[in-house]
Amino acid sequence: MEESEQLFTQRSEGKRPKGHCRWSTHSLDSKAVEDFRRRLKYFFMNPCEKYRARGRKPWKLMLQILKIVIITAQLVFFGLSNEMMATFKEDNLMTFEHLFLKGFKDHWQGNYVLYTKADLYDHIYHIINTYANLQNLTLGNHAYGKIDGKYTPLSVCQLLYKNSTIDPERDTFHIDPHIDEECISEFPPTSLDNTNLEKSINFSVDFKRLVSVNINFTLKTINLQTVRHHELPDCYGFHIKIIFDNCAHSGKIKVSVKNDVQIHECKDYNVRDASGKIDYLVLMFDSLVIFACVASLILCTRSIVKGIQLQFEFKIFFQTHFNKLVTWSERMEFVNVWYIFINISDTLTITGSVIKIGIQTKFLTNYDVCSILLGTATMLVWIGVIRYLGYFKKYNILILTLRAAFPNVIRFCCCAAMIYLGYCFCGWIVLGPYHDKFRTFNKVTECLFSLINGDDVFGTFLNMRDKSYMVWLFSRIYLYTFTSLFIYMVLSLFIALITDTYETIKHHQKDSTPVSLLHAFIAECQDQPEFGQYLYDEESSSCCFSP
Repeated sequence: MEESEQLFTQRSEGKRPKGHCRWSTHSLDSKAVEDFRRRLKYFFMNPCEKYRARGRKPWKLMLQILKIVIITAQLVFFGLSNEMMATFKEDNLMTFEHLFLKGFKDHWQGNYVLYTKADLYDHIYHIINTYANLQNLTLGNHAYGKIDGKYTPLSVCQLLYKNSTIDPERDTFHIDPHIDEECISEFPPTSLDNTNLEKSINFSVDFKRLVSVNINFTLKTINLQTVRHHELPDCYGFHIKIIFDNCAHSGKIKVSVKNDVQIHECKDYNVRDASGKIDYLVLMFDSLVIFACVASLILCTRSIVKGIQLQFEFKIFFQTHFNKLVTWSERMEFVNVWYIFINISDTLTITGSVIKIGIQTKFLTNYDVCSILLGTATMLVWIGVIRYLGYFKKYNILILTLRAAFPNVIRFCCCAAMIYLGYCFCGWIVLGPYHDKFRTFNKVTECLFSLINGDDVFGTFLNMRDKSYMVWLFSRIYLYTFTSLFIYMVLSLFIALITDTYETIKHHQKDSTPVSLLHAFIAECQDQPEFGQYLYDEESSSCCFSP
């Protein structure tokens, strides 16, 4: 490389920008060039090669392996606890549906609906009487909610249009769309008798103006199953809302149960034989996870900073001695994206572990936040394993393919998304009134995505059989064109895009041709890690060359 030899013999004067040390004004001898090239090569070595080169133990590698084990174990422990909490909430919701919805069945399909006035009154009074006799009916440890030592009442509220006169016979109506709310409250009985509150309640519904009837009440209970797993039980407050929805005024009232759960520490507890004490081993294990993640965060941040400093040195080196600009992609080679990935995972793990300790000690009850943080962190940790598989040539080609194909895949998905959204809007507005899977825009997107993956294609076609001929014909054209376009063309092009990138990467690996100026410069270094030259690069690891 005659041009390279000439470039290396060029002289440079002056100083580096602020924050960088000064390059020597003398011509770079071959030793200084080789030292810098060897330094770059050492930076891009994998941990095992660095260990053979300088004998430095791969602490980051060992720490990441340790993190995979302990973070996964931590997630499993929390998952078992979270599973008990979620199961307890679901079981209680099912219990409330059976207790308060008259005639409710587990195998109930579709919406729970009412069709007559008598049914509405019957269900409302059934809920009120069940609430009054809850202690005699329920199998669980359910109790009425209290605020400041006083029981919270059951409230029955009907939402009504402010004024309305509706006469379908004459096709006339006069309506004020503002909503009025009329409520009555009933407190729990003071004694556990079979009191029938229906006789003492004066409640009537104005069906002409009725928008909905909402029944609200609060029940409390304790999740005792955690005692057997060495966890203190949590106290639960269930704020239950039963809605009789008459917004459509179609003669069908939809009934639904909404359950807002609040988890808090019990005020007073005593568990014999110390089985309910906080498991300090679990707390120590969580502290170990935090310590490992903090250490990993520091080491990876240090490596990122070193990489950024080295890329500035490489940029100035080539500008000064080769009179060439270093491209942005070559500069980004010094920024290890995997380290950023690991830092994000460590931050999420540390935050999630702190919340988990708070949950374990009953200072916090943010199960959902903790689940999201720990779940995402564990996912990122396992994805990060791909980085170490990249040290093997057979696996590395797959990683390089993903990285190289990613920009083109994003561009392709943006173009395909335009067509996809067009079909979504069209299907929603045309087929929505006639097909349950196209009733809302969210359902349309899910239905079409399922069709792309070949899920329930026949069922989607079948549900349009008994519609008007024009809509039926349009649905056939719509569904046939969508499935043909996306299954046979879009997906095939998507696969071809990735396959082409794979073949390109495979071809480059066979030719072993440097693909960038940086790789070409480093490739001239023939020193292997075992040769020992890297042991003498400690002084040259500073940013200045000797004259």
